[in-house]
Amino acid sequence: MTTQSPGRPAVWPGLVAVVAVAGFCYLFLRVEHQWAVAALAVCAVVAVLAVRRTAWPALAGAAWSEHPTVLGWISLISALLFIALFYENHFALLMLATVMLYSVACLGLTIQFGYAGVVNFAGAAFFGIGGYTAAMLTLHTGLPHLLVIVIGGLMAGLIGSVLVLPLLRTRGHYAAVITVAFAILFKSFLEVNELLGGPQGLKVPGLRILGWSFNSNVELGRDLEVSFYASYAVLSLALLAVTLLMVKRLERSWVGLSLDVVRLDETAAAVFGFNVAWWKLFAFTLGNVCAGIAGAVYAMMIGFVAPASFTFAESLILVSIIILGGVGNPIGVLPAAALVILLPEKLQVIQEYRFLLFSVFVILVLLFRPQGLLPRRLREYYAGWRRA
Repeated sequence: MTTQSPGRPAVWPGLVAVVAVAGFCYLFLRVEHQWAVAALAVCAVVAVLAVRRTAWPALAGAAWSEHPTVLGWISLISALLFIALFYENHFALLMLATVMLYSVACLGLTIQFGYAGVVNFAGAAFFGIGGYTAAMLTLHTGLPHLLVIVIGGLMAGLIGSVLVLPLLRTRGHYAAVITVAFAILFKSFLEVNELLGGPQGLKVPGLRILGWSFNSNVELGRDLEVSFYASYAVLSLALLAVTLLMVKRLERSWVGLSLDVVRLDETAAAVFGFNVAWWKLFAFTLGNVCAGIAGAVYAMMIGFVAPASFTFAESLILVSIIILGGVGNPIGVLPAAALVILLPEKLQVIQEYRFLLFSVFVILVLLFRPQGLLPRRLREYYAGWRRA
């Protein structure tokens, strides 16, 4: 029997937080009536404001800092159980997979924005590069689909490494304008390129891995059939877990420390011998690889890619997720992505006003909580390092 070391935070506040979030997400996806969805959203806001006045946020944060492995596995198992509960609900599983894939893309933006300070308002374009790469390779080659997903990420990283060259010669809003221009040019390029389907887009074959067709329902016995979106949800969860682990390890390493140095003061970093251009290239490329991989899986899941799906407005949605969640905090991406994607889908009355809603959210966050919903915590190199 193990005993808790004196002064070490307990694990149960973090466990309570996981259960509370999972329970709310279950209710939110389960309810159908618009008034019930709105009531749940209001209750969530009230609960968050009430909890902020207590010591619970600090206790939960300390629990996650001291017990990241235990709580991480509990969260992963909870997500799998969550998928199992909605095994036959196509819409819920599609939304879960979409939130997780968008979170993977936003984790790539976190490396760029939060760690290296590299501005990127073309996240949806790199997401689309992965999707179109997957479409072309699955339609015209016989490559294994796992390899197609990897190539989709590498293609996004390769094109991003070319775009970063003018970014290295600019700073601030000038760098932002370059990425905005690329996002607009990318959509225009897709629309005029008939090889890529033009404005109508392309159909994408479903994902197949080792003979397993992800676009076929899974029959368990004669009376039980599992939605094919469950396969995509499990794959998206695995991809999210690996990406999140990679980003957290990156933050705690000397690489993450070097990226922070470049972000905080490029001049001082250059004086102390840091190759600022190389670190920016590394962050921008790695972030775009994450977006490209997520885009490739998303294209196979949806079964269709078109220029209208990868506009500058979609890039702003990714940026709004980063700002709402907390710039530089990988964990904050998850609730922010769920909020931005699920709320308009469940509240159809605001569906056509979603961009206005996102704009209002971002403005309110910048005014009243500029650090985001979950601010980036002090850098942690290993569990318990503050007591070392």
